[in-house]
Amino acid sequence: MDRVTGRAVRRRDVGRRAQPQVMMSTIDGAAVRAVASAGALALLALAAFASLGRAQVVRRDPVAWVRTSPGAARAARDTIGNRLGDSVHVEADSLASSIQSTTDSMARTAPTVGTFRSRADSLRSMQVHLAADRDNELRIVVSLNDRKLWALIGADTLLSAPVAVSTDETLSYAGKSWTFETPRGVRTVLAKRENPVWIPPEWHYAEVAREEGLKLAPMKPGKTMLSDGNWLEVRNNEVGLVDGKTREFAVLPTDEEVIFDNTLFIPPVGTKNRRIEGELGRHMLDTGNGFLLHGTPHKATIGTAATHGCIRLRDEDIQWLYDMIPVGTRVYIY
Repeated sequence: MDRVTGRAVRRRDVGRRAQPQVMMSTIDGAAVRAVASAGALALLALAAFASLGRAQVVRRDPVAWVRTSPGAARAARDTIGNRLGDSVHVEADSLASSIQSTTDSMARTAPTVGTFRSRADSLRSMQVHLAADRDNELRIVVSLNDRKLWALIGADTLLSAPVAVSTDETLSYAGKSWTFETPRGVRTVLAKRENPVWIPPEWHYAEVAREEGLKLAPMKPGKTMLSDGNWLEVRNNEVGLVDGKTREFAVLPTDEEVIFDNTLFIPPVGTKNRRIEGELGRHMLDTGNGFLLHGTPHKATIGTAATHGCIRLRDEDIQWLYDMIPVGTRVYIY
């Protein structure tokens, strides 16, 4: 969420928080050996940790929250130690770069550990996986644990792509609860759309209200009365504020949430205020019941658990699916 303009909250992107910087000063040769030993131990620890699978990055739509590692900085010409015997100086940047390169490689090659919501969920995953392997037709296959998608025909792989999957979290607010899961099973591509517009579900407004400490209420048919005698009303598919004295109608911005009396009002479906452009990227495949394969402006979430149930892809990957996958294609999610 975002800045407050009058009585409305405007959506905007949120930048990354500044990260602390670690300054490395000059130390002697003994310290170099200590650092090298510590680095070796750190690599061993990372190898053990990597076997647990990648950490999930969770965020609240439509703003991406991304964890980044603290940076390392040093003064110009700074070195670690003077000499190791008769060897040349060891640059701090070279040592840090070597360790980072090795740990990144280990993290990429570490096996993903399967996680399931229940025993039944685990069995369902196995059933769908076997069904996908038996199918020889053109199909899409998604592994939630691996966070990968494949387009297959027979035994041939036409596309392999990383994806963002659901957080599997539950949101409870204003007496209602929503669980954000990508369901395992066999689905079908029912429709394809270019430049899709997102119609936010009720949980979007619950998330915003919780974040801002607001009450939550749907707009009522006709007039939604406010405490000052004014009211909200829909005219020509736009939400506006009516002055109780002059009866003057003022259209509210469509890129802002409707907030008055410390309450976030949910606009009716079909109004321009209940539409968000760009949130689904440039292409979308619809598998029904609100479960979509789509692009995203939040590139850093790809490969993580970050969605409310949909499958997010990079722009080039979802465009390939949009161009090459016909309506009616089966989608196996295990």
